[in-house]
Amino acid sequence: MENERTEENVWNYGDQSALGTDMTGAVDVTGWSVEALDGGIGKIDEATYEVGSSYIVVDTGVWIFGKKVMLPAGVVNRVDSENETVYVDRTKDQIKGAPEFDEDSYRDDAYRDEVGGYYGRSSTSGGDELL
Repeated sequence: MENERTEENVWNYGDQSALGTDMTGAVDVTGWSVEALDGGIGKIDEATYEVGSSYIVVDTGVWIFGKKVMLPAGVVNRVDSENETVYVDRTKDQIKGAPEFDEDSYRDDAYRDEVGGYYGRSSTSGGDELL
């Protein structure tokens, strides 16, 4: 499966040919829209581009009552520079069910391990089996 991500590589963006853009810092996606498999989830508040630890933080606006969510880079499956939209390979329910975003600790290893574990085993089919 082309978009498989394990817990170990869930923090890396896919390659340029798969995403449609080079996500190693060549483009700043802050403020861009984010689309889940079943619709829009918000705008990117923060994006990082470090190999092995990249993620986006999405401000969900009214969708989840103004909360933010952290998405590891590995769930990004396409980037549309023309329309300033980032597409992720998870459903809204999968994203909503992720560990709650914590503004104070989202850069800490323990929180990242929890998020990485969730997305490393959360498949696009909606189950929680290991990919």
